Amino acid sequence: MKNTALFLLLMVSSFTTAFAQEIDKTLPEFSFNELELAGQMHFLASDFLEGRRTGSRGNVIAGQYIAAQLRAFGYAPINGDSYLQPVPLMKTAAPSTGKLMVDDMGFTQMGDLLIMRGPEASVEGSVVFANYGWVDAETEHNDYEDINVRGKIVITRAGIPGDVSQAGVFKGVREKAKMAAEAGAVAIFEMYSLPFPWGSFKGYLGSERMGLDSGSESATIPYGFVKVQDDFVGRLTKKKKGLKGSMASSGMLIERMSSFNVGGVLEGTDPELKDEYMIVTAHFDHVGVGKQGGGAFTEQDSIFNGARDNAFGTISLLASARAFAERPTRRPVIILAVTGEEMGLLGSQWYAENPLIPLEKTIFNFNTDGAGYDDITGISLIGANRTGIDPQVEAAASAFGKKVINDPAPEQGLFDRSDNVSFAAKGVPALSFSPGITGFSDELFKYYHQVTDNPETINMAYLKEYCQAFTLAARLIANRDTRPYWVDGDKYREAGDKLYGVKK
Repeated sequence: MKNTALFLLLMVSSFTTAFAQEIDKTLPEFSFNELELAGQMHFLASDFLEGRRTGSRGNVIAGQYIAAQLRAFGYAPINGDSYLQPVPLMKTAAPSTGKLMVDDMGFTQMGDLLIMRGPEASVEGSVVFANYGWVDAETEHNDYEDINVRGKIVITRAGIPGDVSQAGVFKGVREKAKMAAEAGAVAIFEMYSLPFPWGSFKGYLGSERMGLDSGSESATIPYGFVKVQDDFVGRLTKKKKGLKGSMASSGMLIERMSSFNVGGVLEGTDPELKDEYMIVTAHFDHVGVGKQGGGAFTEQDSIFNGARDNAFGTISLLASARAFAERPTRRPVIILAVTGEEMGLLGSQWYAENPLIPLEKTIFNFNTDGAGYDDITGISLIGANRTGIDPQVEAAASAFGKKVINDPAPEQGLFDRSDNVSFAAKGVPALSFSPGITGFSDELFKYYHQVTDNPETINMAYLKEYCQAFTLAARLIANRDTRPYWVDGDKYREAGDKLYGVKK
């Protein structure tokens, strides 16, 4: 067995090495200019753009800059004669006051309670537990089927059945209030369970928030999260009819607004692959200024510039776009810079639900995003061994002297925390190519969503090398003889089979 394993390892190593040796070093990515990339960094992460918060002046300027670049590179507009895809948004602010009583347990707004949405309300009624509070007609799952919640306050687990990751939690955030209201509940609260500090979560979602605007109010009943003790569910379910309770909320504030994604399309060189598009993505928004940023700031520095997150990725996206314009790939490429990632993956979700090129013709999403870097000898692959593109990434990284760090910080669920998951959820094979990290280290937290994440702190030589490896990896994937696809057993494989009409 050991000899067999060694033989396979040598075969893979030999293949990767041979693959790297065959790479044409006259490709544009081998001639990237560090000074040009540094100049883009000093603009996109400058104080002038005020943290690029979705919908802000700085965000608009960044988006228009990207559109101008795509126009200059010769990309066709993605949306008729426009490089912009409008994204309708709803900006809300949490109620200023609120409370929840469950038997003798009291919870206060911005203490152990976070009421996020819903109208002004003051109600009394039983408090009941409804598992996840989830209804799915396709799977015939209905947590309200055997419980009467009419006129009652509902408590649920966070997330959705089978998915308590950040993606699952945000899906619940979008849909649970409506499900509870349709079942007759007067309020709904999820028990907080994410692996992030409760204080940070409150600061992030308890302040001004954004979501996609569906055209209706985001919640017709009060909705939010509650931080409870370990014995809470046991106490709540001890009595079949629930516990006596009440809740009150001053109601959330609502403002409708809009932002936009930016995209362009470049045709490929192989006519037989003209309907197989690869979409390359990065988010260009960040978190803004002062209290908007959710972190510490001072009068001297209150701008969350977002150099690492995600000017780094945006510059990589533009570098690849320029290189592909100079030397096109076999498959056509969609370059898409998305807005609203920091607000809950909003821009990518909107595109995935309203694609400007059919998703069934989109064969892969190559996303770039990251919290920063603490290992400039490598790049990180978030989603390794899931779509069959690992040899191309290995070869591209090796060509520029970098190692590949597969899925660092697995406890963070990084795959489901960036824009690639919006495409994956629809079935499109996807992953994130990120700067080199060894884990969520002190070096990352020194800059991640901090006012210290400025251009002056960026290793520009590493930025260039990262852009080169990212571009070459994207090129090699777009030039593959076979389409990337989910491996057997991947949780997104079923969605992929459905999207592409793959028969089991």
